[in-house]
Amino acid sequence: MAGSKMSLPLAVVVVLSVLLTGAAHAGPEMDPYKILGVTRSASQTEIKKVYKRLAKEWHPDKNKNPGAEDMFIKITKSYEILSNEDKRANYDRYGQTDDTQPYGSGRYGHRHNSFYFDESFFNFPFNSKNHRDFADSKYTLHFNQYVNDVVPDSYKRPYLIKITSDWCFSCIHIEPVWKEVVQEMENLGVGIGVVDVGYERRLANHLGAHRTPSILGVINGKVTFFHYAVAKEHLRQFVEDLLPQRLVERVTDKNDLQFLNSWHELNKPHVLLFDQVPVVPLLYKLTAFAYKDYLQFGYVDQGLSETANLQKQFNINTYAPTMLVFKENIDKPADIIQAKGMKKQIIDEFMSNNKFLLAPRLVNQKLFDELCPVKQFHRRRKYCVLLITGDEETFSFGNQAFLSFASTNIKEVVRFAYVYQRLQQPLCDILMQNKDSAQSPPQVVILERRNAAGKAMFKSVTAWNGSEEDKQCLLEELERLQKDPSILIHDAMLPELNNEFASMFIIRWVYASYDYLSEVIDDILHNNWREMMPLLSLIFSALFILFGTVVIQAFSDSSEDKQTKPKAKDGTKTENGSPGTGNASSSRPPKKNFVEVTELTDITYMSNLVKLRPGHMNIVLVLTDGSKNILLSKFAKEVYSFTGSLTLHFSFLNIDKHSEWMNTLLEYAQDTVQIDADEDDGGNHKIDYTGYVLALNGHKKYLCLFKPVYTGEDLDSKSSEDEGGTSGGRSRSSSRDEHPTRKSTRSRSMSTLQIHHKLDRLGLWMERLMEGTLPRYYIPSWPGLDKITSVK
Repeated sequence: MAGSKMSLPLAVVVVLSVLLTGAAHAGPEMDPYKILGVTRSASQTEIKKVYKRLAKEWHPDKNKNPGAEDMFIKITKSYEILSNEDKRANYDRYGQTDDTQPYGSGRYGHRHNSFYFDESFFNFPFNSKNHRDFADSKYTLHFNQYVNDVVPDSYKRPYLIKITSDWCFSCIHIEPVWKEVVQEMENLGVGIGVVDVGYERRLANHLGAHRTPSILGVINGKVTFFHYAVAKEHLRQFVEDLLPQRLVERVTDKNDLQFLNSWHELNKPHVLLFDQVPVVPLLYKLTAFAYKDYLQFGYVDQGLSETANLQKQFNINTYAPTMLVFKENIDKPADIIQAKGMKKQIIDEFMSNNKFLLAPRLVNQKLFDELCPVKQFHRRRKYCVLLITGDEETFSFGNQAFLSFASTNIKEVVRFAYVYQRLQQPLCDILMQNKDSAQSPPQVVILERRNAAGKAMFKSVTAWNGSEEDKQCLLEELERLQKDPSILIHDAMLPELNNEFASMFIIRWVYASYDYLSEVIDDILHNNWREMMPLLSLIFSALFILFGTVVIQAFSDSSEDKQTKPKAKDGTKTENGSPGTGNASSSRPPKKNFVEVTELTDITYMSNLVKLRPGHMNIVLVLTDGSKNILLSKFAKEVYSFTGSLTLHFSFLNIDKHSEWMNTLLEYAQDTVQIDADEDDGGNHKIDYTGYVLALNGHKKYLCLFKPVYTGEDLDSKSSEDEGGTSGGRSRSSSRDEHPTRKSTRSRSMSTLQIHHKLDRLGLWMERLMEGTLPRYYIPSWPGLDKITSVK
């Protein structure tokens, strides 16, 4: 009894000792200093330099070692710790490497509220890189890998990507289904990817994945989210829905000839799959997507009575799927494959061997590059036999003879093609050595491309009309070429080919828009609000702005109409029958019941003239201190009906302050100087510019001049001045010689007339200004800012 009492405390002591000993030997998960190979006193520069070297050495894309990926992750994690001062200090103090745990946790385990939590004791796989699923690590994606590899490859095959994280408990539930789907989809050619949010947060945000687990598809660089319950059937249907809708055409006895005869228009071989299932197999759809640029695909359901004649015509075995490829001859398949359970590798090889017609037409540069590749090595040479012909009916016999000759070719180093001279004129001009292309008969050329820049060696063989002599001549040249490649004596830089199918871009754009709208509707129906929120916000914002603009415009137009009508009536009454405003018209009705006139000074000079926007003009009234109030009132009445124009601005210039600027401006305008000299009567006295109006175009540097109309008792004088004012002041030299006394009479009458009559004809002048019929006086440049400075 006593022995048992003594053994109990002893057992407790032994258990505690074992636990403490195990804990004492439990070190940190990893030592970032040892992984990077730096000392604890290493600087940030040294750490960064070592990290770049190790990251380049252990990157999974370059290092094929099985442990390269895990080592790369450890290197990245170590750099994250040591490059951050807080994390580095936390590791130096506590030995803590996991930034998801609090800083106060000890080096012997994780403590949560003083509770000892040892992952190794409970064997939890979470938050430990060493326990990550090996199957998922095979498909792990990084941001650069996604951008550089996955996105370009998604134009040939769709990708199925899972978004997960170490602490995602829901991810465990979908794991069995995911593994089963991955195994099936990978065998069909679907790309697989896994994004760990804990390590690739940037990529997850780029994809728009904000929760785990998430499953999404990528095709043609576009991301689509999976919204249904995670089941094998749903995921399979999701991959199938990612593919475009018009990849495979249903073919029956009614449309088989139309389908096969389109090889000439599409410039592609045609593939027919015969099978007994009513739906097109997913493997066949994926193949059609991968080779959509090279082949046209059709499907024949053997279970339909409408396909019986097709099966009989080509002697199709009903017990196994059969695949036929047709080229120029639609009555006999160029190649055939038949097997139960066709594998992707077999189908890919079959398609790769039949990507081109026997003699395809060169329709774009991509086809030219693949059909006639650039010479790499001596043993991998490719010679192109090119027929330069036309698409008219008269060339059909020669074209058919060329095709017949190409069908007998069994040499891998020789490829046959033809080009329409009308559609690829630059290329044909070079190969035909700049001959008159309009009169040149069809011609056969043998060429070899030497580099990607366009250099090629070529030789013109013979004019081609399809005769037996032409065929024999071409055959002899090919035999000589095999023995002596130096017979290609001409060299040239070939231009890039025109894309003859560019017009099909509109059709593809319509199809792509239809697919996008379908996805948007699908997202809305499945309430994927997080992903749809930016698009919905944009749509509702646009509708709100549009609706608000229409409402505001409607109310503003109605109020302006009410204000404009009475103002127009008042304007005609206050002008005392003046024709300047009663009959004036402008493109827009005035929007204000006043005229906004600013003073042209050194402060407003740049904005109101020098930097005036193109198409805008500033109407400047010249006045003095004494005439300011009278002339501004008259000026506002005359130009009021033109204030609705958005291109007109109104200003006034005080000649008492800025006479130097006015003189400099008129000196620049040579024609205007002549007019002023006439008024100056030989330059004996100073000219009075009061009442002058200048229309200044700041951008094009020209002006139109209005001179005051002196109405008085002398009707002849009035009419002559009217003519001079409205035409910009242009007078004939002959009238100056014949009537020297009338000029002095007008000058003396100018001082006796009332000031407000000077602008009587301004309305008519404004109409001619808007019509563009006034003479323009161009100047080299506007007077400097110093000329507009006020006189002290």
